[in-house]
Amino acid sequence: MATGGRVFASILLPVTLARSGSSLHSLIKTVPGKDMKVVILPALSDNYMYLLIDEQTNTAAIVDPVDPEKVVKAVDEQKVQLTTVLTTHHHWDHAGGNEDLVKKVSDLKVCGGDDRIGALNHKVKHGDRINVGSLDVTCLFTPCHTSGHICYFVQSKDKSEAPCVFTGDTLFVAGCGRFFEGTAEQMHTALGKILGDLPDNTNVYCGHEYTVNNLKFAAHVEPDNDAVRGKMIWAQSMRKRNETTVPSTISEEKRFNPFMRVGEASVQEFAGKSDPISTMAYIRHEKDGFKA
Repeated sequence: MATGGRVFASILLPVTLARSGSSLHSLIKTVPGKDMKVVILPALSDNYMYLLIDEQTNTAAIVDPVDPEKVVKAVDEQKVQLTTVLTTHHHWDHAGGNEDLVKKVSDLKVCGGDDRIGALNHKVKHGDRINVGSLDVTCLFTPCHTSGHICYFVQSKDKSEAPCVFTGDTLFVAGCGRFFEGTAEQMHTALGKILGDLPDNTNVYCGHEYTVNNLKFAAHVEPDNDAVRGKMIWAQSMRKRNETTVPSTISEEKRFNPFMRVGEASVQEFAGKSDPISTMAYIRHEKDGFKA
């Protein structure tokens, strides 16, 4: 495996590794940082994989590598050593590439919180810590979408650098995942008490490009929310250029994501409820049938 590093001059990368026989739903994007770099890799029709790079050691982890060939190309392009797989949950469009990837790259630590995850060899629980080079990764147990869902909160040693969190299908930009294996109370805990307690400047990297449709629902719930309107204008402009709408931040989500605003009077009024958990249940049911 190649080691070493390279600094990209451009953040948006329509590079050759982006083309592996099929068109992409978004351009590859690199989010640079002092110690931590994230390469956003689109996959399938709307999924995202993330190559997390420690700039100090040129060590990397991959989040939800559903397309192993694209992952290997990105690793080679970045000239990093891939050591770790961070799997958010067992669904095929997130974990389906694990078994093939471990055949292509040796000695991978495959992390996750669910025995249904392919090639799992390092099961984690809430509060567990993982190192990717000098980066510190904290595992956050957020069951609801699936019973074993894990989000990964990443900090560098330089505390002036914004942290990030990989949220899989728990938290989306302006939305949240369906409650396939959990309850409204669990999602409220995940969004309001676990992810919501992260620093406001935490960059949020979610599992899918659902932003425009999520914002249409957010506008349905809170038609007078200026933050929703502003984010929609920006998101539609980005998508017209085939650009990704991730990351957002925890601070932003608290302003325009109705599922993180279930304690707000305006969202409870829409739901006709008076408490956050029943409001969460109601708006998720509404979203399940919502036609954007």
